[in-house]
Amino acid sequence: MTEKNTGTLRAVQWFEIDPELAGQRIDNFLRTKLKGAPKTLIYRILRKGEVRVNKKRIKPDYRLQGGDLVRVPPIRLNDEKQPPKASVNLVELIEKSIIFEDSDLIVLNKPSGLAVHGGSGISLGLIETARQMRPEVKFLELVHRLDRDTSGCIMIAKKRSALRFLHEALRSKKITKIYHALVEGKWSARKTKVDAPLQKNELKSGERIVKAHPMGKPSLTEFKVLQRFGSWLTLVEARPITGRTHQIRVHSQFAGHPIIGDEKYGTDEANREMRGFGIKRLFLHAAELRVPMPSGGRQIFKAPLGNELESGLKKLKQQLEKEFQD
Repeated sequence: MTEKNTGTLRAVQWFEIDPELAGQRIDNFLRTKLKGAPKTLIYRILRKGEVRVNKKRIKPDYRLQGGDLVRVPPIRLNDEKQPPKASVNLVELIEKSIIFEDSDLIVLNKPSGLAVHGGSGISLGLIETARQMRPEVKFLELVHRLDRDTSGCIMIAKKRSALRFLHEALRSKKITKIYHALVEGKWSARKTKVDAPLQKNELKSGERIVKAHPMGKPSLTEFKVLQRFGSWLTLVEARPITGRTHQIRVHSQFAGHPIIGDEKYGTDEANREMRGFGIKRLFLHAAELRVPMPSGGRQIFKAPLGNELESGLKKLKQQLEKEFQD
């Protein structure tokens, strides 16, 4: 399959590699720099030796070094569409959500309903907005992800060295993630963990769904009861020890206590009832991160629940008090 001979012919391009990009694979570097270039084109020019690093042929898995000089041959690319511009309101919302920022890292309290990145019909996400907010920062990448409807602590690296450091900290389980979730029913204080393998499936519609399945990947979440609302609801703390897709949501469902507001794994009846208390979204919040810092030391970052969830809990408490008095 060949690329169509349309678009603009780009002249030879030269890139001198900043030390911050050291360690990145050449194929990934080209995919970032050559926006709109099909993967087939990138791998073809690599395979043919048309891409040179320090005047030498390299393989697609070559890792760049600081100071490398990369030559990209003339190629024809479709004219790149400008990404949509973030609205003033969105930029203000994200700025207000920043919990911490230094030269290595941004930590913010992501609003519910905001995707972490564009794609699948979403043109603008958190990371695209952040790049527009900080145009002077050459490197901005998500350290980890949150589901679109989950709110709370999320990290964005401002240097490749910081991203590598934090990814290693995640792999070695040196970063602690603490979530708060409101679940159906009375969660037993003795149920301190859910250890159930999880398997991803894709429906015919293209929707992704996760299920507990013996053939899935090992998955462990630790739970602790924070507050009970009679035998009706429980506010729990969840600590995912592994990092599987939808892990806390599926483990809560597997334990018999789906999360309130979860349209995929929850129950319609409970979700409808909670709307009467003003809870109209997934009640899952990344409340806290405990992180070793790239610059040294360790920090704890906390994100408040937000008005909607706080107000909902207050109304639930008032309802229980009223029922008790009656």
